[in-house]
This record gives sequence, C-alpha cells and structure tokens, in this order.
Amino acid sequence: MNELLIHIDWYEIWQATLDTLLMLGGSLLFTLILGLPVGILLFLVSPRQMFEHRALYALLSFVVNVLRSLPFIILLIVMIPITVVMTGTSLGVAGAIPPLVIGTTPFFARLVETALREVDRGIIEATQAMGASTRQIIFNALLPEARPGIIAATTVTAITLVSYTAMAGVVGAGGLGDLAIRFGYQRFQTDVMVVTVVLLLILVQILQSVGDRLVLRFSRK
Repeated sequence: MNELLIHIDWYEIWQATLDTLLMLGGSLLFTLILGLPVGILLFLVSPRQMFEHRALYALLSFVVNVLRSLPFIILLIVMIPITVVMTGTSLGVAGAIPPLVIGTTPFFARLVETALREVDRGIIEATQAMGASTRQIIFNALLPEARPGIIAATTVTAITLVSYTAMAGVVGAGGLGDLAIRFGYQRFQTDVMVVTVVLLLILVQILQSVGDRLVLRFSRK
C-alpha cells in the first residue's frame, strides 16, 4: 500500500481537505443569505403571483440567466480584480469565496423560485383571506410549505460548490482541486489524483445523504 501511495503527504491532504471544507462552508453560507431573498423576489414578481411585475421579473431573470450561463472557470478569471479589492488577494480560501458565491447564487435563487412554485396556491390564497401581511405570508406560509424543496435546492447547490471548489484550484485557490492539479496532473502523480478524487466523492455522498435525510424529515407528504 505504501508503494502505491508513495507521493502522498497526508498532512498536505488534510490541509487541502480543510481548505475545501472552508471554501464550501463560507461560500454556501453567503449563497444562502443572498440567493434566498433573490429567489423569493423572483417568485413574488413573476406572472400571476402576489406582486406581479413583468418588467422587474424580466430584468431579474435576465441577470440570473446571464450569470448562470457564464462558465465558472471564466468567472474565476474575470473576477480576479474584484476579488482582490474585496479580500485583498485572489489566492487561497479568501480569494475563492467571492467567485464561488457569484457563481452559485443565481443557480440557488432559481431553484428557490422553483420550490416556491410547488406550493399549493390555495394555501397562499387562504392566508391572504385571513388578512395576513406580506411578511406573514412569506414566513408563515410560503417558506414552511416550500422547506423540503429549499433543502433539496441547498443540497444540490452544495454539491455544485464542491465541483466549483475543485475547479478553483486552477487559479491557486487551494483545496483538493489545487492539489489534484499541481501534483496529480502537472507532476503526473496518479496516486495524489486518485486520493483527492476519492475524498471529493466521499464529500459529495455525505452531502447528498444528509440532504436526503433532511428532506424526508421535513416533508409533509
């Protein structure tokens, strides 16, 4: 076994794994904070909803679609000057979080909008008939009913972020992706590549399992 893993530095693997987890946790947190309100707004101003506003919905949809369609590797490079201004560096965990957030927030917002559309319209109408305020409708009717869908959207977003963190290694963001590129690809150390890929797969499986369990727990169906 030692001969098969001759190039493996387990301390470096641990540090890279920790960097990946920090990038994932930090970027997912900011994605949820930014993406959830955008998703709710998209839903509320969409056609046949409470605050239908076709022009605003068209504008928001255009921005979301443009950011979603932009390849992440290009976004990483384009955002380097902005990232430097925001964090003081374009390298490491701090330098990776801004493009990760920008890359996944529109994706998550669209998933939130889709989850809200699955809510029975009768629930919204009944809440309105009882004289509930907009805030009460959103927080006491919409979000609780859409919770399983939003949890599923969060799970999908987290898994997408794992792949993005690996891709961020191209610009020196650190993490398992950076280790795989520098050692596994550039130095032809296949054992390093295999270990990093296996760790990323394990991380994805853990995220999916936790997400599935939470969806089942909070689902009312």
